[in-house]
Amino acid sequence: MPKERRVAPKQPPGAPAREVWKKGGRMFSILLAVHLALLACTLVSSGAFEKIAVHDYDVFFLLTVMMLIVIIWIIFYLVSTARCPDAILCKDSHAGPIWLRGGLILFAIFSLVMDVFKIGYYSSFYSCLSAIKIIYPIVQAIFVVVQTYFLWISAKDCVHVHLNVTRCGLMLTLTTNLAVWMSAVTDESVHKAHSNSSAEVCNCNSQICQIFKNGYFWLYPFNIEYSLFASAMVYVMWKNVGRFIDHHSHHIHHLKFKLFRRTFFVGIVLGLIILVSGLGVLIVYEVQVNSSTESSKKSQALTMYYIFNIVCLGLMSLVCIGGSVIYRFDKRDMDRHKNPTRTLDVALLMGAALGQYAISYYSIVAIVASTPRDAISALNLTYALLMIAQHTFQNIFIIEGLHRQPPKEDHKHGSRQKDLCGLTFVNVSAVSLRVPDGGSTLAPSTAPGTEASLPSDLVRSLTAPKKMNWRRKCLREISMFLLLSNIILWIMPAFGARPHFDNDTELNFYGDSMWPAIVDICLPFGIFYRMHAVASLLEVYIMS
Repeated sequence: MPKERRVAPKQPPGAPAREVWKKGGRMFSILLAVHLALLACTLVSSGAFEKIAVHDYDVFFLLTVMMLIVIIWIIFYLVSTARCPDAILCKDSHAGPIWLRGGLILFAIFSLVMDVFKIGYYSSFYSCLSAIKIIYPIVQAIFVVVQTYFLWISAKDCVHVHLNVTRCGLMLTLTTNLAVWMSAVTDESVHKAHSNSSAEVCNCNSQICQIFKNGYFWLYPFNIEYSLFASAMVYVMWKNVGRFIDHHSHHIHHLKFKLFRRTFFVGIVLGLIILVSGLGVLIVYEVQVNSSTESSKKSQALTMYYIFNIVCLGLMSLVCIGGSVIYRFDKRDMDRHKNPTRTLDVALLMGAALGQYAISYYSIVAIVASTPRDAISALNLTYALLMIAQHTFQNIFIIEGLHRQPPKEDHKHGSRQKDLCGLTFVNVSAVSLRVPDGGSTLAPSTAPGTEASLPSDLVRSLTAPKKMNWRRKCLREISMFLLLSNIILWIMPAFGARPHFDNDTELNFYGDSMWPAIVDICLPFGIFYRMHAVASLLEVYIMS
């Protein structure tokens, strides 16, 4: 049978010239994003310090203007660009998977609740505030709704019209999300540093005002994750602008998420145990550290926190090593096709891990160089070392999983079905098998009451259920355990656990200015790493 000839997608006239300008268009949009990001970073960081004459309402004004421009561009894209003839010639099947868009919607809902709390909080004393402080959360809520709808329906688009406008619009959207993220991280850090101080001009005295204030600060982690999720999806869209996808080599795998089939439940059970135990540890830790003035109870809380994390990180490291060993016996081929989504996932995993690496190495230096050394210092040192090891082993496991092809059984089953495309069922007792080569027909008896006879191995391949081998089962258990463990390791720092400040070793070693700066800059990357690892592990689970 002659081999099928692969034909590359037809390029439009003048494609070489467009390819040359493609790099120029990308460069212009990148320069636009860099300048806006630097301006936003300058204002946000300056507004965090009381001695600098840059106020928070200056930051809110800039962010409001940026969000309004993005909203206008998104409406233009949906109404004009996306509806142009031949605007979207193909779609990237790997971009914007359903679980990523589902997570985006979840974080968007909590972000909207946060904006409602902000509006209620600032409205409690609007007479002594700048109007931009009330306008900002209103515009942000509209921005979240419009952007979420835009990403839900357009995340897979490969646009081929209005290329430069689309690239600049996407880069402006990306920069706006990063600026909102920087503002939220800074605002949260300032709030934690000055949680006991009152406002300079406006006092929040009523009970409802305190509820709004505490409520929106507790919801900041969801807004932070929303901005980062949206940034990642927008970046993939930007990479796909003007992209032609060869459908012959761009495989589309219809993989079903079956959580409760073909599993031993070991990974789920152990992961749930870690998750529930971590929630209990977090509650006890917060109560003892924040409400107790006794140093002994604070030490007990730190000891409990470190022991739980050491056990959790140790188990996760061992499991990741086991998964990497299993990959050595995995017969699946490596997926070497171009995939901007996977490239971004790997870059984010490696980049975000640097934040926790930095905190851990700073802690190791402080603990080793400080005297005297007590039990808590030993636990802190072990915790820092295991944090480095766990990030390293987990990155190796996830990256290997993301670069694997789907199981060969699925490919064989799919190809067997394609080979039988000439199989026509006339009725229950009559079957006609058409051979593609010569056009001849194997016609079994079609008399009433006579059953069609097919080759026995062919019948078994069509009717027998596919059994999952032990390697796939182990990889799924490992992925589910790591997924649930990363969720609790995201929850604990995102919702207030700060042993970096409750343990005085690093604070005394580096000082009151340097150590908070290190933690405030690096910890948001560590928190984002956990949530991004959850999304990547879910994909590894499904691919296994």
